[in-house]
Amino acid sequence: METATHMLRTGRRGALFQLQMAFRDLRNSFARLGLAWSLATHDVASRYRGSVLGPFWITLSMGLMVLGIGFLYASLFNLPLEQFLPYVALGIVFFGVMTGTINEGCDTFVQASGMLSQTSLPMLTFVWRTVFRNLINLGHHLVIVVAVLIFGGYWKVADPALALAGILLMLLNASWVSLLAGIASARYRDIPQIVGSVMQFAIFMTPVFWLPDRFGKHQVYLDLNPFYHLLQAVRGPLMGQPVLAHTWVVLVSMAVLGWGATFLIFARTRRRIVHYL
Repeated sequence: METATHMLRTGRRGALFQLQMAFRDLRNSFARLGLAWSLATHDVASRYRGSVLGPFWITLSMGLMVLGIGFLYASLFNLPLEQFLPYVALGIVFFGVMTGTINEGCDTFVQASGMLSQTSLPMLTFVWRTVFRNLINLGHHLVIVVAVLIFGGYWKVADPALALAGILLMLLNASWVSLLAGIASARYRDIPQIVGSVMQFAIFMTPVFWLPDRFGKHQVYLDLNPFYHLLQAVRGPLMGQPVLAHTWVVLVSMAVLGWGATFLIFARTRRRIVHYL
């Protein structure tokens, strides 16, 4: 009798019931953050198993890219290296976190299809897995961040607390985009290629390798670029630059509206994701 009642209840398809189940998934996923962290660390470790430097290979390759682009663009733009190198380095590191979280979000549910079909783990656990994996990578890249801040002398004027708030908002926004990409990719396997192309386009349209003032009279269009605000909220405080109030308004609004809309989509599609896989 209890089994039949359970089957009847779980078979309900009302919007309110779906929303309740989605909130239950969210609550249970928070209770399993330790599992998400363990899965993320295992992903990073297994990717570099047998390597001498391990995950620091990412840091080494990124460091070489930062040096190459920093020296080249500083010469092309005729800018002091101690000013431009930290700017480029911070841009590459933190835009890389956004790119990694969103691009890897496409495979969030696809890679976890085995566990999702055989266990009752909360689906959002695997979203936190993706976020934590990129947070671990950021931890390795902090070597580059500290080095360029010391090289440029910005460590004297940096505001780590404000930059931490920027990182938090960056992760909040990247995580809902990652979840949305994961849901879409579970249904349509062309989505990862589309997302990858969009992110590749975005890095060149965002002041990562160039200064905002080089945009000239078109600088106003930067306000329409969400990645500019996400990057500026972190890079600005680390370089002792003021962050405009409207940047914080944009980021908070994006986080609230983005998570609200994405969570409603998740609530509606949560039961179908396993079938998509």
